[in-house]
Amino acid sequence: MRCPNCQSKDLGKIGAEQYYCWGCFIELTAVDGKLALSQIEEDGSLTSLDDLFEDEDLQMPM
Repeated sequence: MRCPNCQSKDLGKIGAEQYYCWGCFIELTAVDGKLALSQIEEDGSLTSLDDLFEDEDLQMPM
């Protein structure tokens, strides 16, 4: 699997269906076959980045 943002393969699993990209420092969550991308803020909250990508870019690889 590659990060849809930076195309890095350097992803770490941080939970059930949750991954972290060490290339661009975003969190990826698999939901119903799609990825939800989030930026981690300084206070630990998450900001969605999904509106920056096309639907086909967020499809989970099979």
